[in-house]
Amino acid sequence: METILALVLALWTGTGAAAECPPANLPDFNLPRTRAALASNVQVVVVAFGSSSTQSWMATDAAHSYPAVLQAALNAALPRAHVAVINRGIGGQDAAEELSRLEADVVAVRPQLVIWQVGANGAMRAVDPLLFRRLVEAGVTRLKAVGEDVILMDNQRAPRILAAPDHAALERMLAEISRQMQVNLFQRGTLMDQWQQAGMPYAAFISSDRLHMNNRGYDCTARALAAAIVSGVRKVPVPAGDGGRGG
Repeated sequence: METILALVLALWTGTGAAAECPPANLPDFNLPRTRAALASNVQVVVVAFGSSSTQSWMATDAAHSYPAVLQAALNAALPRAHVAVINRGIGGQDAAEELSRLEADVVAVRPQLVIWQVGANGAMRAVDPLLFRRLVEAGVTRLKAVGEDVILMDNQRAPRILAAPDHAALERMLAEISRQMQVNLFQRGTLMDQWQQAGMPYAAFISSDRLHMNNRGYDCTARALAAAIVSGVRKVPVPAGDGGRGG
């Protein structure tokens, strides 16, 4: 157990990376299909689905995208497994456009885990929060129907998003969907709040366009996400009927 905790901590803080990441609280993920694939020595396929944050605009190159860093971190943490992270981010899209390509870009790949980053463009376009909720719920329903683990990812604390009147409403919608549909939530906004409280301002992780993350932002996001995934798959499943604890 101490070895696992040390490994998670190293992933989380970016120990050994060019720039270490501030500490933050890890989300508690429930990833039964991913855990089962690892237990069966099956390659784990992760689809990173979303818009320009997933495509990782403003990163200096593809190797500094969050999906690339995530794949490297997961394979380092799980050396007896092979994890492939497929980048299905398309800049400028949000829930409506992403829902229309869900079958081809996600379901057809047959991943064990889907990380759906959504809401930034919707916030800046002032999309109706109720419409946003219906679209995301439809996508989550489809992903759950084919048995995939789901992690929803909310928005970064970037000036152009914070200036959007409905950004907080969309963030609340994702949190409600996570609770009601029992899927995981990676709160990127809350993560950045914790970084700021630790002495690193939002601007340290945001690029010059005042919207996208910079290399450090993508790196620290991916490391925190990897640490939470590793912690989630290492947990011992709780038998059905045992009060719903853990998992």
